Amino acid sequence: MSTGELITVDQLDLKFHFELNKQINSSLKLTNNTDDHVGYKVKTTNPKKYCVRPNTGVVLPRSTCEIIVTMQAQKEAPPDMQCRDKFLLQSVIAKAGSTPKDITPEMFTKDSGNKVEECKLRVVYLPPIPSTSSVVQGAEEVFTPKGSGGSRMHVDSLDKSSEVRSLISKLTDEKNAAIEQSNRIRQELELLRRGSNKSQGGGAPLMLVIIIGLIGLILGYIMKK
Repeated sequence: MSTGELITVDQLDLKFHFELNKQINSSLKLTNNTDDHVGYKVKTTNPKKYCVRPNTGVVLPRSTCEIIVTMQAQKEAPPDMQCRDKFLLQSVIAKAGSTPKDITPEMFTKDSGNKVEECKLRVVYLPPIPSTSSVVQGAEEVFTPKGSGGSRMHVDSLDKSSEVRSLISKLTDEKNAAIEQSNRIRQELELLRRGSNKSQGGGAPLMLVIIIGLIGLILGYIMKK
């Protein structure tokens, strides 16, 4: 910030977020420190490169105005992003009720008899500001699996994992049921064996024991598969 007797400038550096082939704006805020109307004029060392709006004007007593400086689109970047362009802000006390049309170049010359206050400003280049779309795209690249169809593949893998878990649960239930059935058959087989030892005829119970044993073997074979 530069504080003069007439005008206070919010910054001494005109900052441009430099980007090739694009017009870039920077702004200055001027504050009138007096109870008078203050006329101002802005000059630059490179007038073809910059457009100042408005380059002359009036700041009302104890008020603030804004100046927009536009840098024309550049095809090349300067070495090390250093810029030697400079601006000069001149200000003088104007007549009460003055308007921008009343501010003339002659008011800022030494021969005018006016006390001209000057403030030098330099140009500073900054990196370009990332656009919103670039930020969003970067976030998507971070959270989205790489490769074509990454999101779809991720969803498909989740679906397949769910199917596998469901199949494993189903097979586990069937296995537990088969084990339970096998245990019941073994218990019945053991009871029949004990009964056959006490039976005198023995023929029919023995056949029944053989059949039940075969069933148990079949179930065991199925359960292993």
